[in-house]
Amino acid sequence: MIGGSASAATWVYVSNADSQEISVLELDRGQGTLKPVESVNVGGQVMPMAVSPDKRFLYAALRSQPFRVASFAIDGASGKLKKLGEAPLADSMANIDTDATGRWLFAASYPGHKITVNSIDPKTGSVGPIQQLLPTAPNAHAIHADAANRFVLATSLGGDNVSSWRFDAQTGVLSPNDPALTTGAAKSGPRHFIWDKAQRNVYLLNELDAALHVYAWDAARGTLQLQQSTTVLPAGFTGKAWAADLHLTPDGRYLYASERTSSTLSGFKVDAATGRLQPLGQTPTEKTPRGFAIDPSGRFLVAVGQESHSASVHPIDAATGALGTPQRLPLGKNPNWVEIVEMP
Repeated sequence: MIGGSASAATWVYVSNADSQEISVLELDRGQGTLKPVESVNVGGQVMPMAVSPDKRFLYAALRSQPFRVASFAIDGASGKLKKLGEAPLADSMANIDTDATGRWLFAASYPGHKITVNSIDPKTGSVGPIQQLLPTAPNAHAIHADAANRFVLATSLGGDNVSSWRFDAQTGVLSPNDPALTTGAAKSGPRHFIWDKAQRNVYLLNELDAALHVYAWDAARGTLQLQQSTTVLPAGFTGKAWAADLHLTPDGRYLYASERTSSTLSGFKVDAATGRLQPLGQTPTEKTPRGFAIDPSGRFLVAVGQESHSASVHPIDAATGALGTPQRLPLGKNPNWVEIVEMP
């Protein structure tokens, strides 16, 4: 295949908080480059985003007053965004995500110490009113449902815990699971987490100590059991740890995590049998890499730098997991979140 769009188009969406815009880009998988498509002004400090399960809609949360979420329809042919509307959010949200049905939007508030659920109109794809608000321990940071759509986990960076909630997908209501909390070390700062595709393990990245944990996931009970702990810090690191994001390749063979102080991406090989991690080392990337994503082919990692105001496309070596020399593209101010959508 010559070029990235011979059989499928890959659209990349980046939120630029300080220029208040979403960059729409096309990933050319033949060249390993990003090409600008359009820039969409959103009129606020846009940060976390989420894509609907059917890839038809993009949701973007604004962390400046008035707190709200903008809903966009994705044009599959061009990648362009059509704004559908806005809905109120209960606070400044560090993370948003949909449930597996695309009918509910979860949000976690770092300054507001709460998680919320908004409805999503099944006909239009637009986010609707807040329908549930739950207080949490300090600094809620991430919130996602498991693949079965039965449980929702949320991190509390200031409370050093992960909360587990039962989820009723018919009503969109969360209720505390039993046990309700998995507690980590003091001042560790649980931040982002992901499930593997088989739903056997959860990987949790701490912001404050840059630890990366592997938990066994009990899908029947919605509980976590610690299996392994490692670090995303480079050898000899002496600064203040400031870990940010983590993602698995689609085939589940490699995991990557970003650390902002060192401006590096750490790679890990995933043991197929146990889910445990083998460190592969660090790769320099954009300055202050708060967010990144891996394309659906698993061949490219797109990282953005809050202080470099640019993106890097790192090729991923399928045989080793090594990240190659990146192709770079300037973006707006303070790019911080990346979503990638592949269209047939």
